[in-house]
Amino acid sequence: MRNFVATILCCSLLQFGQAQQTGFFTDPRNGYKQAKEYYQQGQYSLAYPIFRELYQQQREPDLTNNALNSQELRFYTLSCGLMLHEKGALEQATEYAELEENVSRVELMSFHLGEYYFRQKDFYQAVNFYEKTSLTNLENSQVATLKFHQGYSYFNLQQFDKAKPLLDAVRQMKSSEHYVDANYYYGFIAFRDRQYRTALESFRIVENAEAYSDVVPYYIASILYITGEKEKALEYAGGRLSKGKGYYDLELSKLVGHGWFEKGEYGKALPYLEKFAERNTLGRYDQYELSYTQYQLKQYEKAIEGFKKLSGKEDSLAQNSMYLLGDAYLKTGQKANARNAFLFCAINSSNPTQQEISRFNYGKLSYELGYHDIALNELQQFLATYPNSSYAAEAREVLVGVMATTSNFKDALTLLESIRQPSEQVKRFYPSILYGRATELINDNRLAEADLLLDKALKAPYNTAILPLTQFWKGELAYRTGAVEEAIEYYTDYLKNPVTNNEVSSTNAHYNLGYAYLRKELYRQAQASFDAVIKTPAARSTQVEQDAYIRSADAVYMQRDYKKASSMYDRAIQLGWASSDYANFQKAMIAGISNSGDKIRLLQQLQQKYPNSSLIPDANMEIAQSYLANEDFKEAIPYLQAVMKDARSEALKPRAYLRAGIAHYNLGNNEAALKQYNTLLEQYPNSTEAEDALDNARSIYVEEGRTSEYIGYARKMGRDISTSQQDSLSYAEAEIQLSNGNFTNAISRFDAYLKNYPQGRYVVEANYYKGEIHLSRKEFAPAAAAYEAVASRVPNKFGEKSLLQAARINFFDLKQYEKAAGLYAQLKNFASTEENKLEAMRGQLRSEFQLGQWAQAVENAKELLKAKGASGDDKLLSNMVLARAAQEEKNYDLAISYYKAAVTGGKGAYSAEARYQIAWCLFEQSKLKESEKAAFEVINKSGSYEEWVTRSYILLGDIYMKQQDYFNAKATYQSIVENASIPELKEMAQQKLKQATEAESKQNTISAKN
Repeated sequence: MRNFVATILCCSLLQFGQAQQTGFFTDPRNGYKQAKEYYQQGQYSLAYPIFRELYQQQREPDLTNNALNSQELRFYTLSCGLMLHEKGALEQATEYAELEENVSRVELMSFHLGEYYFRQKDFYQAVNFYEKTSLTNLENSQVATLKFHQGYSYFNLQQFDKAKPLLDAVRQMKSSEHYVDANYYYGFIAFRDRQYRTALESFRIVENAEAYSDVVPYYIASILYITGEKEKALEYAGGRLSKGKGYYDLELSKLVGHGWFEKGEYGKALPYLEKFAERNTLGRYDQYELSYTQYQLKQYEKAIEGFKKLSGKEDSLAQNSMYLLGDAYLKTGQKANARNAFLFCAINSSNPTQQEISRFNYGKLSYELGYHDIALNELQQFLATYPNSSYAAEAREVLVGVMATTSNFKDALTLLESIRQPSEQVKRFYPSILYGRATELINDNRLAEADLLLDKALKAPYNTAILPLTQFWKGELAYRTGAVEEAIEYYTDYLKNPVTNNEVSSTNAHYNLGYAYLRKELYRQAQASFDAVIKTPAARSTQVEQDAYIRSADAVYMQRDYKKASSMYDRAIQLGWASSDYANFQKAMIAGISNSGDKIRLLQQLQQKYPNSSLIPDANMEIAQSYLANEDFKEAIPYLQAVMKDARSEALKPRAYLRAGIAHYNLGNNEAALKQYNTLLEQYPNSTEAEDALDNARSIYVEEGRTSEYIGYARKMGRDISTSQQDSLSYAEAEIQLSNGNFTNAISRFDAYLKNYPQGRYVVEANYYKGEIHLSRKEFAPAAAAYEAVASRVPNKFGEKSLLQAARINFFDLKQYEKAAGLYAQLKNFASTEENKLEAMRGQLRSEFQLGQWAQAVENAKELLKAKGASGDDKLLSNMVLARAAQEEKNYDLAISYYKAAVTGGKGAYSAEARYQIAWCLFEQSKLKESEKAAFEVINKSGSYEEWVTRSYILLGDIYMKQQDYFNAKATYQSIVENASIPELKEMAQQKLKQATEAESKQNTISAKN
């Protein structure tokens, strides 16, 4: 039934519509009237087809009186088309507005075009047409719409000055449909212009409007807060937040949190600040407020994470953050991180008071954490900058503590000696610092400087604790420099009250004292000293004990108690000690006292038993000497030839050639004898044996009646007999000046002699004395040249000493390590004493170390480690070389084992480097915790060696970088930039600081995106 009624109704309406349409077109005026009513009622979809049809009709000729105004119809048709977004309407309406001459209609069409573009949200075009519209042609409702839409368009185009008066006009029309909207946007502009009271009036009107109730409360709360009504603002914002789901709830949370923060109500502020932080990337001040609130509520770990994000700037906010960060770290027991935070605060000058406190805290924490070198520097600068600071007294106390415990003896000594009136507390630390610095200089082989400091330590008050140690080292230095009587005195003093500290021990004192007595040929005292080192020899006796026992046997031997000495040598042989070859040699010498045959037999047995012994050349020479003494010249010759061929017997060869010549002469073979003399004179013209060879050759020539030939022979051998007297006189002139102490004249005469007689008889002497004079004047380059001239003519009576001096000068003073290495290697071959041979080995090793010739140095290092009498310094250096060689091969575990042995061996520069290299090797193995610990070992125990301490700091920064702990990495690098004095390391730290800053920034950016 219902469907049926609906069908009838639809048909009726259709008929009505058709009837109406027919009526309209029958009477166009009725149609126009109806369409206009639809238009005025806003029923554009009904008006548009009528206007369009009428307009089409009016375009045809109409001879009746019913014709309508076609321009009117066109205006309404286009207006409706715009309203309905009909195709082509925009273009035709725009054309109409541009070409139509009817001003009022053009302005109305501009209004409609503005509305069209407004609906399309093309606000730029909208205001373009609104500006062409006059209010006089608009109805009241259209006027309000125009003003609001035009104002809103300006608002969206951010042309607030143009928008404001339009919106202001509409917001006062309570009857306007745009009243609420206009108040909102006008309020926003007034808020922007800081016209807070006006803005508040508008916002109050719209605060409960559905469209704006989620937004406006934020502005109202902000205005109340800004205008000083903070209590009202907090109450209002809190009430709105309790309702929830506001668009600006997070911003309101921030405002409420900030309000409570400013009132110091941190407990009330925190929930709001944390709520805002949960869903926002915080600005710097917002982050500070949150972190400070957490700090005040003792939520230190949370505060720390926030404050860390505020580093890297140089404003007061960053400085205050770092200051509080440092304190938060202290309160949580994180001193290392606190120190870094105070560093960032200390380099920021925004707040002078915080800078002062932070500089003090940075210095103090540096001391407490073992950064003694930095603590010294920082506290010194602190006292210089803030002499009247309330922290000055404590700073001085901390500085004294640094001096007491630091291994930075070099800087500490400089500081102490600059204090004009040291306190008693400072005086108490002075002896230990003197002693500490002296031992460092000893390890670095700067013996003269060390000796001066030890003298000061002996005289300083409060030196009781280090007095025995000082006496020991005074004895050691005296012995090394040849002052044997002084060495005996100091060793004896030490042994009256012995203490043990590393190399300082009663065992070493007795051992060294024994050698001192041997040098003085006080054999009974030497024996007693060596016996104090070892009572009962055993297979496991240490190297020092073994050597002491052998030296004791030597002392017994020199006292001519041959039976006891022989028994002691037998004991060493039975125990299979490394010096068994020497014991066999000495037994042979004892046997030779009564029976040369036994001596020869025992020496021959030594050669069979120890074919690689370094004593083989000596054994051959002794056998030959025994045969010569027995006039068994023929038997002596093979042993002398063995000496000549042995690469280990360079020092013995001149004597071997001379003895061989004598043997051949006594066998009646003058030609063979002359051959031996010729070789000696050609190869070793400056040896002491050379003159004897020349005399022996002359005897042969005289004996054979060839005296006239001798002069030619002598000249051939470099001896000009005819000028020898002039040669002697010229040299004598120089020698007289030397004896009289006229060194300048002496050098001048020596130079003249060498120029006139470049191959003269006294060339060696002239160069040697020149070297001595230049060295006494610290003229190292000419001294080295003179010694090298003597060394080039070895063997000679000054050859060994000249080699030693030339090598020392090139190494220590001229830093010509390549030349030094060659000279030390030459000395090793010509050394006649174990002491010089040891120095040659260690000098060659030091030179190769400086040159970085690790592979070449390995064999020498291993030999030195095993050498008799090798010192702790020798072992330290050998281990360093072996470690570096292993490190070059990336065999880090082996390298670390050698470095650890080096660290055990001393406290000097090499030990400092060894500690650093251990840390570096561990870093290369990615053992970061162990590497960090090892780096701190360098800082804590090797403070006097800035290079290795600074490199260790850089390594710490690298460790933190690898752990992505950019805050501590930046702080570490910054510390180096602030304190390092080595330019290349400072530059390295600056570059790494930049990398750390960039890495942190990148990390923060990624975190913010996530």
